[in-house]
Amino acid sequence: MAAYVIADVDVTDPTGFAEYRALVPATLEPYGGRFLIRGGAHDVAEGDWRPARVVVLEFPTMAAAKRWYDSEEYRHPKALRLRSARTHLVFVEGV
Repeated sequence: MAAYVIADVDVTDPTGFAEYRALVPATLEPYGGRFLIRGGAHDVAEGDWRPARVVVLEFPTMAAAKRWYDSEEYRHPKALRLRSARTHLVFVEGV
């Protein structure tokens, strides 16, 4: 079953985050991951959630998504993101 990484990213250091964005795509490929949404305009229709930047990644399985997140390839980019943004992130199985 496919799995998704859904993140709400509030960028606090645009320069550091730009470096992060440049590095991430190459880390996804070995795990079968791909971007479905990478920022862009959004409109809140219901509730109190006010995301800053919405990102959705798709992986073939939950295990693949978690392997990517914990991978050596993603270790350095993840550290950059943690320094340059505040993030809420969830893993979700779906179809």
